[in-house]
Amino acid sequence: MSRMSIYALMLAATAAFATPASSQTAQVALGEPVSVETLAMAIAFERAREKGVDVKVTSFSKEELAVQAVISGQAQIGIATPYSVMQKSHGTIKNLVTLTRLVFFPIVEKATYKSWKDLNGQPFTFHARGSGTEAIGNIMAKRQGIQFGQRNYISGSDNRIVALMNGQIKATILDLANTKILLEKAGDRFATLPGVENPASDEILFARTDWIDKNKDKVDILVKEFVTLWDEMQKNPAIIETERVKRGMLKDLPKEITDKTTAFYTTGVKEGLYKAGGGDAAKSDFEFYSEAGQLTGNAAELKVDDFWYLAPYDKATKK
Repeated sequence: MSRMSIYALMLAATAAFATPASSQTAQVALGEPVSVETLAMAIAFERAREKGVDVKVTSFSKEELAVQAVISGQAQIGIATPYSVMQKSHGTIKNLVTLTRLVFFPIVEKATYKSWKDLNGQPFTFHARGSGTEAIGNIMAKRQGIQFGQRNYISGSDNRIVALMNGQIKATILDLANTKILLEKAGDRFATLPGVENPASDEILFARTDWIDKNKDKVDILVKEFVTLWDEMQKNPAIIETERVKRGMLKDLPKEITDKTTAFYTTGVKEGLYKAGGGDAAKSDFEFYSEAGQLTGNAAELKVDDFWYLAPYDKATKK
């Protein structure tokens, strides 16, 4: 990334946090707008706030903006896929708990592409630079012996569906829910291509190392609330809709969208999308993101402690 691009990201992050907050308030940078898909994360933060962790969540339209906000110190906590910048930031941030896995599907317009080989030199659209979708694309391109042409970025699978339907893009990667929606609406026009198996971490809760060191009690509470809610979700996906109604969240969304909350989380849990993880996730992440080119060095030689602070997760999951 050029210096000008980095400077632009820093300006955008600064603008997002222009409203003053208490010195005790931990700023949270969320890599996409709060929606049904990220509702569980917002609920976990609300629960942590009730336990005394003062947080303020700010959503970004681009994932890299959220990561840069934490790297630059504008925020203390983030949710995104930070691996692509972690080695360059020299320990500035540490992962705390995996929240979602990369359950994504490569999608192409049938009339234009039939296989990965057809995509050699062709444009491809991802969620964001350094995102899990780009990692999947990098891995598949490497395995298939191809190189993409122009790389484009459109945040949000729902927005990429619109671009596909309008003919603006012809190849991308979508999440589970939106893949099903697209194929139900236009299965005659679009098809999936083979993807990666054993999905790695997608959205990860991470934080600045200096903030972790000064607030270990708060970090324990924060991780505990995420792990607890994720456990509850595994047993009863409807808990997310129950909590949404109880807290009056997503009031601005149409009822036809919020009515699908339980169905969305039921499918997500069944397909392994919402699966918390710590040290177990780290090792598979190293293999995946090294192959994707977002981590350098031998995956087997990477040290978990250089990327993760696992004490809160281990404590939260201790039986």
